[in-house]
Amino acid sequence: MAQSIASLTVCLLLLLAVMVAEADPQKAKKVKCQDKNYPDCYHRDLYCPDSCLRNCQVDCASCQPVCSLDSQPSPPPPTTYPSPSPPPPSTIYPSPPPPPPKTIYSSPPPPPLTTSTPPSSHPPPPSPSPPLPSPKLKKHSPPPPSTIYSSPPPPPSTTIYSSPPPPPLTTPTPPSSLSPPPPPALGSDGKKVKCMNKNYPHCYAMEHSCPSGCPEQCEVDCVTCSPVCNCNRPGAVCQDPRFVGGDGITFYFHGKKGQDFCIVSDSNLHINARFIGKRNQNMKRDFTWVQSLGILFDTHNLFIGAKNTSIWDDSNDRLSLDFNGEPIHLLDGEGTKWESMTSPSVTIIRLRDTNSVEVEVEGNFKIKATVVPITEKDSRVHNYGITQEDCFAHLDLSFKFYALSGQVNGVLGQTYASNYVSKVKMGVVMPVLGGDTEFSSSSLFGTDCAVARFSGQFTEGNSLENLKYGNLNCSSGMNGRGVVCKR
Repeated sequence: MAQSIASLTVCLLLLLAVMVAEADPQKAKKVKCQDKNYPDCYHRDLYCPDSCLRNCQVDCASCQPVCSLDSQPSPPPPTTYPSPSPPPPSTIYPSPPPPPPKTIYSSPPPPPLTTSTPPSSHPPPPSPSPPLPSPKLKKHSPPPPSTIYSSPPPPPSTTIYSSPPPPPLTTPTPPSSLSPPPPPALGSDGKKVKCMNKNYPHCYAMEHSCPSGCPEQCEVDCVTCSPVCNCNRPGAVCQDPRFVGGDGITFYFHGKKGQDFCIVSDSNLHINARFIGKRNQNMKRDFTWVQSLGILFDTHNLFIGAKNTSIWDDSNDRLSLDFNGEPIHLLDGEGTKWESMTSPSVTIIRLRDTNSVEVEVEGNFKIKATVVPITEKDSRVHNYGITQEDCFAHLDLSFKFYALSGQVNGVLGQTYASNYVSKVKMGVVMPVLGGDTEFSSSSLFGTDCAVARFSGQFTEGNSLENLKYGNLNCSSGMNGRGVVCKR
């Protein structure tokens, strides 16, 4: 017994050594955008994310590496298979010291005849004209010892019931070898998302997990059939305001803390953003974030904002919503819905239990808004100097437009205009767009910025744009009437 325990210990130590040796981390693969239509990203060195170190490709529109479809199933299943194999030799073979039962099996050598007719074993022995077949049975008996062990247990009542336990011990081993593979296949804790565009049948309704960089905020790019963070998609405004334009080019617009700026202005849509921030004494500008939106359309106004918060608790809803000056009381809980009685209809749906909603105005626009804090890690990495007095809760935003004209303007809106040429200085780590004076508004619902175009009704240009782009499918996977597709 001591020898068997010692041998089992040695086997386990050897197995542990092999697993440690095989756990050598892989380096991230370098990938490049090969599409010359995206000069800002063409041949730029990028590296695969942690979730798929060796299997990714570049989404040229957002200039971000994204995991390929076949990168998921490859993780560590093979490493788990060797683990179950060592235990069987040590634990199961020592248990058949009931080879004494073999002495019992040796006593029934006459019963080999019983193997042919187990129930009526005694009558046939007298007529052993079949001794000739019996030697053939002896030839077959050595290969399946396991089947013979299972047959003898029934006759003897006491001594052989102890032998059946070993066979059940052998049966659990196969399930143990089959159970390890499933866990690695489902190893992601991110939110589950699907491509819902039927124009991409190879990806439609296929489930994906959000990347580790945005476990709760992502969508599936139906073209590459891979999940992409919302903040990396066209129409995104996140972080220290980082914009991704309708042309797919990323840029920063810092503005100034405590001021309002026009980010979209068209004939029947005007969106201002209020910036909050903190001055860094070592820099000439403020650190800024979007704290709230003032949205005008038709004769209506809509407010979306993040409440001032000291210590962050994600279970506590910090989202503020108003429609036409009246507060909207939206119950907590994912899927909770509020709808206006006006025309066009305004619909608000919670995407999570708290702090995240989708706002849609029929035939005009859709906005996903999520309240997020500046974490201690963010403050430490970027030297924000955030204290517990205020975590600077702000909005991460994702815009989708249905009826913009070719003359739309604003910090983000101009990137959707028909004659837009990017002013962003390419080739720098942090391309910044200026224009504080050009886009500044007097108030959150003011329409007096220098580029304002709001009149409160659609013009002929909007409907023409709709006809021109209404049936296009965007390569980014975000479809809308005349929005992202034209670039």
